[in-house]
Amino acid sequence: MSTSFDAVTLELIWRRLISLVDEAAAALVRTSFSTLVRESYDFSCIITDDLGRSVVQATESIPSFIGTLPATVKHFIARFPAETLAPGDVLITNDIWLGTGHLPDITVARPIFRGGRLIAFSASTAHAPDIGGKIRSPEPREVFEEGLQIPPMKLIRTGSPDETLLAILRQNVRTPEQTLGDLWAQLVALELMENRLVALMDGADLADLRDLAEEIQGRSERAMRAAIAALPDGVYRSALQTDGIGGAPITIRMALTVAGEAIDIDYAGTDAAVEQAINCALCYTYAMSVYGVKLCTSPGLPNNEGSFRPITVRAPERSIVHPLFPSSGGSRMLIGHYLPMLVFGCLGQVVPERVMAACGSPMWGMNQSGRRRGADGRDRAYANMFFFNGGMGATAQGDGRSCLSWPSNVASTSVEISEQIAPLRIHAKRLRPDSGGAGRHRGGLGQEIVIESRSESPIAVSFLAERTRIPAFGIEGGGAGACGSVAINGAAVDPKRQYVLQQGDIVVLATPGGGGHGPPGERDAAALRADLDAGYVADPAPYHVV
Repeated sequence: MSTSFDAVTLELIWRRLISLVDEAAAALVRTSFSTLVRESYDFSCIITDDLGRSVVQATESIPSFIGTLPATVKHFIARFPAETLAPGDVLITNDIWLGTGHLPDITVARPIFRGGRLIAFSASTAHAPDIGGKIRSPEPREVFEEGLQIPPMKLIRTGSPDETLLAILRQNVRTPEQTLGDLWAQLVALELMENRLVALMDGADLADLRDLAEEIQGRSERAMRAAIAALPDGVYRSALQTDGIGGAPITIRMALTVAGEAIDIDYAGTDAAVEQAINCALCYTYAMSVYGVKLCTSPGLPNNEGSFRPITVRAPERSIVHPLFPSSGGSRMLIGHYLPMLVFGCLGQVVPERVMAACGSPMWGMNQSGRRRGADGRDRAYANMFFFNGGMGATAQGDGRSCLSWPSNVASTSVEISEQIAPLRIHAKRLRPDSGGAGRHRGGLGQEIVIESRSESPIAVSFLAERTRIPAFGIEGGGAGACGSVAINGAAVDPKRQYVLQQGDIVVLATPGGGGHGPPGERDAAALRADLDAGYVADPAPYHVV
């Protein structure tokens, strides 16, 4: 017999569900070891039903994991049916094609039982500080070069950890304490979600989660279908180019079809996969595509299975948005972060007020590794990843935000933390004047970061950097943002290669600005004066001011 929910009861239960996943996310942050989780919030926590269909996701979760994490739970279920699972089990993988598209993201899931029956899964993905192999960069040709691959397996079996797997993981990473510390923090979050969910179900007298899940997912699906139905039917097309490899740009094409209450996205005509680690696995392509649709149709809708049922995503095999094993993909965001903008290019043709100009942050970052002397006098390997964001695109409603990550929402690591955990000195971190595209509404500014190596031994560095050749475009007559650049000791370098820094070497990162919205000559005079006074704009000529 199914359980029905009145509006008040459903809202109370829903708020408790949000609270329990948010509490788990807070516990993960507080018990984690690396800055990727503790400072940058590069993780996700969710609850699914017993079929792996997402019910609720933590507020601080990374947008791409909205689409990838529930799919990974379904892959777990396909490999480990309910009859093979037991209380206390934990499943794990970092498989590129079953997970998030690159090896550093480790996904774990815990089956939740009640009355001897499987009722749900708690699950988490978190970006590990190191997974072995060549340090993360666009250079690897195959996934084998990128680090340790963990197939779907049981990390914990009825409460007993697989010590062999843990030993292999510890042996193969540069940061064993941080990598394993973050993994155990994820397990803390899983157990907390289980305990809180069972307590909620006891209090609400729910025998299982299925009816509640279907009620939440059904309401979300109906809302999404209604939002899509409000769009004019048709096939909308957009295309854009990325910086690509070695000066040769990569073209991504999208055909978005609105048909009644459903949307289909097809990437036919997109360039082929490459022998460098910017390939974007279909799981990540799907996640970033549906995220773009959600932003244009119903941004306030809860993130769960129902919200995405009306959306399908297709891509040709062996294209750069659907590479096959053993393609590399460690820097897949250098392609994947463009995909929501393609959705904007399509839907902006019918709802221009809901989209923004191009952003200067497909994510920028610097990976670095080396050896460092510890408090005990011993040299140890280390690895760090620091994010530095560009400017967001302007919208019909206002200026783009400066130095914010989009479409991801990772936070930048503070200067103080960066200098504490790495032998670096950050001499400057400042906004770039005139980097935001001119327009009625100005694009967000990029930033300039000046970093000196203070290491007594060489440091290997690589970068995540896009829009160094092709700027973030403006829309509705707005100007393009400034391109970004990477320089070492005053010389521009190819950001898709790895370099070795010696003590005293200087790296200068200049992140791109976002595109402008609307004709620059229509910018409010008071807003332009404020920009000039603040130093955001140094040259007013693009605004037709002499």
